[in-house]
Amino acid sequence: MTSNDKETPSPTAIVRPDLKELAKHLGVSQTTVSRVLNGSAKQYRISEETQKRVLAAAAKLNYKANVLARSLRSKRSKTVGVMVPEISEGYSTAVLGGIEDVLLLSGFFYFVVSHRHHADLLREYPSLLLSRAVEGIIAVDSVLEEDLPVPVVAVSDHHHRPSVVNIELDHMLAAHYALEHLKRLHHSEIAFIKGQTFSSDTLARWRAICKVAAELDIEVNPRLVTQLDDHGLGTEPGRAATVRLLERGEHFTAIFAFNDLAAIGAITVLRESGIKVPEQVSVVGFDDILSAGTNNPPLTTVRQPLQEMGRVAATTLLQMIQSERQEWPKHPIRVLPAFVERQSTAAARGRGAVQGKNFNSQGN
Repeated sequence: MTSNDKETPSPTAIVRPDLKELAKHLGVSQTTVSRVLNGSAKQYRISEETQKRVLAAAAKLNYKANVLARSLRSKRSKTVGVMVPEISEGYSTAVLGGIEDVLLLSGFFYFVVSHRHHADLLREYPSLLLSRAVEGIIAVDSVLEEDLPVPVVAVSDHHHRPSVVNIELDHMLAAHYALEHLKRLHHSEIAFIKGQTFSSDTLARWRAICKVAAELDIEVNPRLVTQLDDHGLGTEPGRAATVRLLERGEHFTAIFAFNDLAAIGAITVLRESGIKVPEQVSVVGFDDILSAGTNNPPLTTVRQPLQEMGRVAATTLLQMIQSERQEWPKHPIRVLPAFVERQSTAAARGRGAVQGKNFNSQGN
């Protein structure tokens, strides 16, 4: 080899800098470099210019963090588990979106498991997630029966326990929004579709509705109350519940449904039976899912801040992971609903809906 020849180092000869050397090269602290590379720069208000410098230098110098070794030394996996009833349009997906927003920015990985409210899976999943070294668990509309050795945040779980921090909607305010709206439109014969028996929100929301109805002097007629079936997905439980209402032959001018999917199912059945929405029957939903605004007609609904609830849950869990147990929130964290008025409600005109016992959803 001549003096002008240049030798290309083999891959094994490449020396990668460690975190300390990379920070020294940039003239910043190791903490700053770590926060940028872990995706938490925004959380700590690190300037975009510094972020770009760190990322450019890490790429140029071929810096690679040994995540496994770091987690073993610190006993940190930077992983959490998320339990949801199902992954489909509606409640769970919106909450997951908010959880994802926070975890991705914080450099955390997450496992998502869905259980469809099967008791055996609800029992098994916490242990399964713990075996994956999760540092905490977020339970979305999923009741956990036993205390766990990691922080737990529950979204819409109304079982208050010292070991779990709950994120709850103000159901009283939500009921006021919906029932005051219908009363203002002169609806006095209102049908109600309650949630499934397995949903954590069903009992809390129904108690709020009954209390607010009494305050507003609105009669809750048992013949105009039905409940979503525990089986079935999408709009089907709402369809079946509305068929049962119509088969009873009771007159009503409005429906307040447990969620938007049930409300959309109700509108479908009403239209199939020749009943106009909102001219004859007004329909109010709950949640304000993406399709609520594009439904025909666009759905009047109580907006549950689902993504915000997910963000609050994830932020709270990360704070619990990083703090001592005595610093955990001592009370449920309340979030507030809003009301969205669209075209599925109108003033009561006296005609309403009433069908005989031979009614079916095809109008035959």
